[in-house]
Amino acid sequence: MKSPYVSDLQPDEVATGIFLVQHKDIRQKKSGEPFLSLILGDRTGDVEAKMFDNAAEVMDTFDRGAFVRAKGLLQIFQNRPQFTLHKLLPVADSEVDPSDFFPASKRDRDEMFLELRGWIAGVANPHLKALLDIIFGDPEIALAYRTAPAAKTVHHAWLGGLIEHVLSLCHLAKFTAAHYPFIDFDLLLAGVLLHDIGKIRELSYARAFGYSTEGQLLGHIHIGAGIVQEKLRLLPDFPPKLRDLLLHLILSHHGELEFGSPKVPLFAEAMLLHHLDNLDSKMECVRGGIEKDRQVEGEWTGYISALDRTILKKEKYLAPEAPTASSAPQTAAAPAEAKAPPPKRPEPSSSPFAAKLKDALTQNS
Repeated sequence: MKSPYVSDLQPDEVATGIFLVQHKDIRQKKSGEPFLSLILGDRTGDVEAKMFDNAAEVMDTFDRGAFVRAKGLLQIFQNRPQFTLHKLLPVADSEVDPSDFFPASKRDRDEMFLELRGWIAGVANPHLKALLDIIFGDPEIALAYRTAPAAKTVHHAWLGGLIEHVLSLCHLAKFTAAHYPFIDFDLLLAGVLLHDIGKIRELSYARAFGYSTEGQLLGHIHIGAGIVQEKLRLLPDFPPKLRDLLLHLILSHHGELEFGSPKVPLFAEAMLLHHLDNLDSKMECVRGGIEKDRQVEGEWTGYISALDRTILKKEKYLAPEAPTASSAPQTAAAPAEAKAPPPKRPEPSSSPFAAKLKDALTQNS
């Protein structure tokens, strides 16, 4: 088994391990010398890495998607982990187990696909059900759909991430459709299942996660609409108006033109799909951002670009504070000595004068 994983790296400790190069960039120091800026990863996550010294000796020996043996020191720089590399050597594919390097869903992908087929089986609209059966009955689509990540980096960025994200949306759709009785649940569910189907061809994930040439040129929204239209040709009796509504769900699910949507949502199911999709992706960004930031001290994460903010680590914020010297209980002071009773009035002595005084007092009384 590979060791250490990215999740095992600890601040201020030197570590040596094999990692996948997810990103490679050659930059220049002020002196003009090159240095390497990398993202190294494995199935537990990724870490920013920099090689400032001797970079020229190794920068042409590997490329993005290669495996490397890296030795370095993990430090916290600007509230983010950074692996400063001392040595770097390429590693042959034959020396590694690929399953150690590609993040994957914790759920079984075949089991998730069976759950998805269960949602399709419950669709009452015969036209939508026929279309979904044709699409997900295609072996090539079915395999890619349960394998693809939902994104390159932003949310559910792991093998099986797409179907995991979609199944989460199925549950959200069922809950919200029950709350809003004017929603056509069959239409909403079809939109949930198909809105991101273009990602099976937009993203490449044989090595590091990236974009295919088709994905770069067209994007998953146009690819997804094309996949659906291709399958619709096999259903000549599919109602044209229902077709237009379904395609609009795909084309508008990003919600705003500036977010890459060719259209904004123009009916209830499209509006709801957009907000559910945004909700699930943002909540995963929050969860993943906190988990990835576990090595950084403090109650706040570093800046999360997908959320355009830092996030409070609520559990750390609410954790009981460790006692400090000023708050430690003080040793109880020794009890004050009991106050001495006032001296007793001296008894008259037995002198002759005292005897006469006593007799005089006795007579007066």
